[in-house]
Amino acid sequence: MSVILSVTRNELRHLVRSRVALTGLILVALLTFAAALTSNAYQADQAGLRERLQHAADQDFAAQPNRHPHRVVHFGHFAIRPASGLAAMDPGVEAYTGNMIFLEGHRQNSANFGDARQSSLLVRFGQLSPALVLQVIVPLLLVFIGAGMIAGERERGTLRQSLLAGISGGALLSGKALALGLAALAISTPAFGLLLWLGASGGARLSAVGLTTLGYVAYLAFWTLLIIAVSATANRSRSALIGLVGAWAFMVVLVPRVAPEAAAALAPLPTRVETDIAVQRDLRSMGDSHNPNDPYFAAFKQKTLKQYGVTRVEDLPVNYRGLLAIEGEKLTSSLFDRYADQAFGAMEAQGRVMDALAVVSPTVAIRRVSMTLAETDLFAYRRFLEQAEAYRYDLVQRLNRLQATAVTAADDAAKSKNAAAEARSRISADHWQAMPHFDPKRPSAADVVGRAVPALVALLLWLAAGAVFAARAGHRLNRSAA
Repeated sequence: MSVILSVTRNELRHLVRSRVALTGLILVALLTFAAALTSNAYQADQAGLRERLQHAADQDFAAQPNRHPHRVVHFGHFAIRPASGLAAMDPGVEAYTGNMIFLEGHRQNSANFGDARQSSLLVRFGQLSPALVLQVIVPLLLVFIGAGMIAGERERGTLRQSLLAGISGGALLSGKALALGLAALAISTPAFGLLLWLGASGGARLSAVGLTTLGYVAYLAFWTLLIIAVSATANRSRSALIGLVGAWAFMVVLVPRVAPEAAAALAPLPTRVETDIAVQRDLRSMGDSHNPNDPYFAAFKQKTLKQYGVTRVEDLPVNYRGLLAIEGEKLTSSLFDRYADQAFGAMEAQGRVMDALAVVSPTVAIRRVSMTLAETDLFAYRRFLEQAEAYRYDLVQRLNRLQATAVTAADDAAKSKNAAAEARSRISADHWQAMPHFDPKRPSAADVVGRAVPALVALLLWLAAGAVFAARAGHRLNRSAA
């Protein structure tokens, strides 16, 4: 152990004395600090903004005067997605999916106001976040400062001297890997500090903080072992650097960029235009409640009359227009849900294709771990949409039931021609003031961890592969000295 620590100390002294290595470490550490600081400030501002916007939307909805319930249906409401506790670490897909939905009757609207739609084109290349720095920039810096750690000694002739002096190849690799790992830890400290802060402040679950830390430590440890092993295998520093830069470009840049294209080709998703056309086509075939001869609604009318034991709509104890609104909303919502399920089914299939590529890139695995634990992945977005739709449907049907029970059929029919009937069709604003507020629920900690485990296992397998590669490189060094 003392030999390993001695090698580590010598290598750290060399890194500190090297102006290029020290400058790179300082600059990336400052970049990590800036990413952590700005991302945390931005997400804290977003959390406050979203909370204020939701409160303002609730107040505007409750402030409506006495009016007809169907007017309230079309007045609409807003559902705003609360900020995730670990979004400051990894914003995930939030910049592209939007965080606010306008809720109204007869329609399912998409989420709007994503950062990518409101900011510069640079946002589309990824926000500067601690996750981006740790996944992309830190491995590249480690490549440049670590590629010559052993290959450089081989070129200078000092490697053979060290081995002949009794230092084993395993001890030499372990000491240099420890030095490179400490350097990686030093420049990553601001990101890990942010994780600890988010966990200590109560903004994030401790299980998510712990597993995210484990994931990034495993990811950086893999790169450390890979770099040292390649440096020990290569005959020249230049060869080691070229090979490692190629590995970084393939695993960090190429595979994550190609993965979405491959997923889209293997599991195609209909375009927005195609979906809208299909929805409108199906809506026309479902029936028209305003057409008395429509087969579906004619049957619904007869069923309703039989249910209440009357022969005429005018004899119903409730407002038939309200019943039509309830039935129409049920039909259209079921159609919207079916198309939404199909779209998310295709997206999940694409996600499985992308996750499978973790076997050729640890960056794919750490991205899945990071976004899943931060609750900024596609699953979290879908959960928000489903809860918003459930709230919209419940709200609209509550208002439709008020039309059926609190507004008489006679006043509803005459409101456009008779001012007195129009006034009587307006019900008290107390009804919408008593409506429940949108209160989305987070998934359980066990559910989040369960979805992150497969990618975390893949990441640990990459780490094990790196350890095996490094061990074989150490044995090779021993044989070369024999």
